[in-house]
Amino acid sequence: MTSAREEAAARAEGHSPFLRESLRANSSLGSTFLKMGSRKAVELALSASGDEIGATLRIQRNGLALAVALGDLAGELPLESVTESLSEFADGAIDRALRAAIAERVPGADASGFVVIAMGKLGSRELNYSSDVDLILLFDPARLAKRERDDAGEAAVRVGRRMIELLQKRTADGYVVRVDLRLRPSPEVTPIVLPVEAALSHYESSALPWERAAFIRARACAGDIALGESFLKAIEPFVWRRSLDFGVIDEVRAISARIRDHFAQGARIGPGYDLKRGRGGIREIEFFVQIQQMIHGGRDSSVRRGATLDAIAALVAAGRLDEATAGELSSDYRLLRTIEHRLQMVEDAQTHMLPLDQSALDNVAQLHGLEDGEELVQLLAPAVERAGAIFDGLAPDGQGQLSGDPDILGHELAAMGYAEPAGAARHVADWRSGRARSLRSPAAQQAFESMLPGLMRAIAVGADPDHALNRLGDIVERLSTGVNFFRLLQARPALGRLLAKILAHAPTLADQLARRPELFEGLFDASSFEMPPPAEEFAVLLGAAMRGHPYDVALDRARHLVNERRFALGVQLIDGHRDPLEVALGYARVAEGTLQALTALAAAEFESAHGGFENGGELVILGLGRLGGCALTHASDLDIIYLHSALPDTRSNGARPLGPNDYFNRLASRVTAALSVPTAAGPLYEVDTRLRPEGATGMLIVSLEAFEQYQRSNAWTWEHMALCRARPVFGSPAIRGRASAIIDAILNMDHDTAKVVTDAAKMRGEMERHKPPQSALDVKLGPGGLVDLEFAVHVLQLTRKTAFDPRLEQAIATLVDEGFVDKSVASAQKLLTRMLVMMRLVAPGDVKPTAATWQLVAEACGAASWDELLAQHDAARQSIRQVWDSIRKEAAR
Repeated sequence: MTSAREEAAARAEGHSPFLRESLRANSSLGSTFLKMGSRKAVELALSASGDEIGATLRIQRNGLALAVALGDLAGELPLESVTESLSEFADGAIDRALRAAIAERVPGADASGFVVIAMGKLGSRELNYSSDVDLILLFDPARLAKRERDDAGEAAVRVGRRMIELLQKRTADGYVVRVDLRLRPSPEVTPIVLPVEAALSHYESSALPWERAAFIRARACAGDIALGESFLKAIEPFVWRRSLDFGVIDEVRAISARIRDHFAQGARIGPGYDLKRGRGGIREIEFFVQIQQMIHGGRDSSVRRGATLDAIAALVAAGRLDEATAGELSSDYRLLRTIEHRLQMVEDAQTHMLPLDQSALDNVAQLHGLEDGEELVQLLAPAVERAGAIFDGLAPDGQGQLSGDPDILGHELAAMGYAEPAGAARHVADWRSGRARSLRSPAAQQAFESMLPGLMRAIAVGADPDHALNRLGDIVERLSTGVNFFRLLQARPALGRLLAKILAHAPTLADQLARRPELFEGLFDASSFEMPPPAEEFAVLLGAAMRGHPYDVALDRARHLVNERRFALGVQLIDGHRDPLEVALGYARVAEGTLQALTALAAAEFESAHGGFENGGELVILGLGRLGGCALTHASDLDIIYLHSALPDTRSNGARPLGPNDYFNRLASRVTAALSVPTAAGPLYEVDTRLRPEGATGMLIVSLEAFEQYQRSNAWTWEHMALCRARPVFGSPAIRGRASAIIDAILNMDHDTAKVVTDAAKMRGEMERHKPPQSALDVKLGPGGLVDLEFAVHVLQLTRKTAFDPRLEQAIATLVDEGFVDKSVASAQKLLTRMLVMMRLVAPGDVKPTAATWQLVAEACGAASWDELLAQHDAARQSIRQVWDSIRKEAAR
């Protein structure tokens, strides 16, 4: 008979690509689990080590994720043990990363004067299987270890940045945890590490109601624990108010309404249901419990528990919650969190949504040990309904008094076209309450009221007014001052209509705007709708903006400027201002120019310590994929390969000389961090270096000679296919010329036609199995999609030795001219690329656009209607499928 452990391992192998790869990479850990159980496997995982602190933490994290998952699947570890194990490791990892960051700057110093406050699920020791950690970083200027001439604030920020880099930078070993610092006071304007006294001043004078609820789960988790505990003790009167007055009750009811409106409108159990934010989901259970704690915790300290299940038990013991309700909430919470973990185990992704695709939903169900997705939904439905009904009891009794008579406003909103005027009225009432910082002054309120009717009318005719109002609410809440912003929208109605269009159709842009409302200011000038200059010119502009600033400040300035450009390009798509193909080129120009400017910045900083190579050794970067092909989308990663030209037995000429391997590997890591690590100014690009020789297991950077030898002797067919879209994007003209010559020589080698065709067909089949299309409209991965087209083009390029242009459009044009493909393929490539660029913006992830959004996509792609675009789309994919099928048939002969 198969044991529970064997069955768990089999389910992990069969239904989780992430766990399957982890089992293969950690075979000894899998064997330990099967023979000795999950707790021994956890001990083994935490005993692993690497060459340095970052590698050790990543190796331990990967092993722990596998051991905990197997124990969870086998039923050996209950939910509390799973979350506690993950949380304890995160605590230790954060502490070790912090101490390492301090020691790098002040050798021998301890963490006195620097504390990490854990918030959210880490604060309550309920960390998810794949979760961000919400942190607040605080320091005491009088006690912080720093260099003699350092400013305490700048030193603390540098330590914080380094700690974050050690934790979340992706390396060949993966990452440790993703860090989210947005729960600190006024995150849009404050540094990432705050003085303790400044934080205390904020919470004593200007904190918002939601911050009370957030601190219910707060605790000091790393660094100077005593400093953290004294801070939390000092803000207890803010979190736990002894007097239960009408204001507290009003806060509770208002927050309850916003939670339901903002995240759960129309959400019902089934495919696409959000386990975290949906009606009756995890967040509603947690918030129900926190509300009881906010009401009773001021007078009864026994209910001040961080963990949700512990808090439920404490409320029952204190007579604040009946046992029947508590039992339902506890069992429902355990089930929802367990299935949430199953979702996250599949790809180690921070997701909470049941897949829309039936096969993906079945896969999650089978990972849990069920027959199919339908059985999973049936398992969840009673729990969701119970939790939703319990949370319903917190909803406000009425809509509130608005200008004397709420019915008048409701009729006005209905006349504007709002299908649910009551929900829209609640938003208006919330804004008029004055809770938002941007609406606290009389001048701001007057300006807001003046522009509101026009903006509400514009939103009403958009695709999804309710969601648009939610995003507008985020913007209103995050604006530090709204007077000028609101006055401008009143004076220029066209900008109001543009804002409404962004809110209604582009969730990615709306989310950016909610985080940084000042992005909209960049649209006030008509120059924001111009195409970005060529990459080299953009690099010069970016370099000038960074010049003269400290390294970390320069990175922030780059992120501000680059994200403003990317935001403006996205707006051009939404506004129909420019062809999506032109915008794809614009995205690529910005990305390449950014890569050039930040690489130069990182190299100059690195050379100040380590010098350069007198023999002319230097860095060259190849761009591949969409970067190489000059056609990025809003969501594209940067596919790059690092190479260098230094001679093997030389050393750099700086104060701390290094050999070529150490020098260029460290420099390449700094370049990757400059491009990818989020700073106070936000994220920039994801960098993918897996196309380098030997992939993720190979060196981050090799010499040009080693690269050429590998490509000639050891490379797989797919690596030569990838080179078809490769070109140098950084380096001196001389080294770029050398790299280009190597690429040309490799591509023009004699390739065995039968082998290329067979390998390509086999690899495409593997992709179809491991990365299937997300929907019938997946123009990239679906049959006859862009991936099929790229495979076909690269096979023809290698086997016919022609059309070697990294720009796919130009390569296809040459193949058409030479008679290898029909001209319809060129039109198909342009159409599907336009659709891809648009859909990455309007339909990211599991977002389901409305009919009005699909119409916008159709018009951007040159069609009169969505139905017309679908017909063109079907024809385009058919023409591509014919080309690829003919190549696959050749492989089958």
